[in-house]
Amino acid sequence: MLRYITAGESHGKCLIAVVEGFPAGMRLDVGAINDDLRRRQGGVGRGPRMGIEKDEVEVLSGVRKGMTLGSPICMKIENKDFSIDKLPELTRARPGHADLAGAMKYGFNDMRNVLERASARETAARVAAGSLARTLLSEFGIEVLGYVRGIGGVMDNVSSHDVNLKEARGLRDASGVYCLDKAAGDAMIKKINEVVDAGDSVGGLIEVVVYGAPPGLGGYTQWDQRLDGRLAAAVMSVQAMKAVEIGLGFEVSERLGSEVHDEIHYDKSLSEGLTGGFLRKTNNAGGLEGGVTNGEPVVIRAAMKPIPTLRKSLDSVELATKKDAPAAAERSDVCAVPAASVVVEAVVSFEIARAFVEKFGGDSIQETGRNLEGYLKQVRSL
Repeated sequence: MLRYITAGESHGKCLIAVVEGFPAGMRLDVGAINDDLRRRQGGVGRGPRMGIEKDEVEVLSGVRKGMTLGSPICMKIENKDFSIDKLPELTRARPGHADLAGAMKYGFNDMRNVLERASARETAARVAAGSLARTLLSEFGIEVLGYVRGIGGVMDNVSSHDVNLKEARGLRDASGVYCLDKAAGDAMIKKINEVVDAGDSVGGLIEVVVYGAPPGLGGYTQWDQRLDGRLAAAVMSVQAMKAVEIGLGFEVSERLGSEVHDEIHYDKSLSEGLTGGFLRKTNNAGGLEGGVTNGEPVVIRAAMKPIPTLRKSLDSVELATKKDAPAAAERSDVCAVPAASVVVEAVVSFEIARAFVEKFGGDSIQETGRNLEGYLKQVRSL
């Protein structure tokens, strides 16, 4: 099974990602991982911490002469701001954070013990793991694109459905908020600047699209095999995500069945493609039916709440005295939606890669490729 774990604290020595079950024989692209780490640090609205850190991955195991060995891959990201033992105690919980719930769970009087691990700084390790998975997917023609659809109620008018993948990546990477719509992106930046002046924070909407996933990833025979559920869980595990939708998402509750379900057609000229010639002219299902990929692009969106740490502190309580007090203030972002889009892209990439490895197996890339080709012959023979 392909899986990963992370370790490390926000102001500890480093962050660690350990990936198990990764096939042997693939050239590991450290530069691509570092590019994704840099994207995670970017975007308008980030706080001063990003001026301190310069995230780069160091591969500690699982690779020899640049090639994966099939053994666990351990990646390290150093924290420049290593100050965990010098930082003051946190005794006034911040609403919207894990501070108070974590203190109750573990019996901590100092909620910094919660903050240090619950912090979104941990997502740098997840981006490293997800970037590694995305490299694996690319080896088999599967591409993943994450970008911002809206910030603070300002929504775009251009999505990945309107342009090709290369154009979409170019538009996203040229935007200060990782949006495909320049006019909307400028309006989002204006919104962020207004929020900065008000001492507040702002959330937004993120979309991730997976292109080229073969039909048959996931499963319908048990609840925990359903890929839509697994993707939703992966995305909801990202700090500050509060809602997930696939395809039309919540909009399906407002439409008739005839307006929702994607009619099936057949085109013999496409019989050598991923789906053996079967196709859908719409993709309201977001590439997933019955918990299984159907060969259409997988489309998943996530709603991110505003960052809970505000310059104008919300009400809280002093833990020891139980008296009212303003919530503690920590160094924080005003808007982290662009950065979070990189994280959501990473966790979706990993979950798709996990389903891919489950389906096609193989201890090496070559074996996985043979298994995939045999399966596609089966699909095309229907």
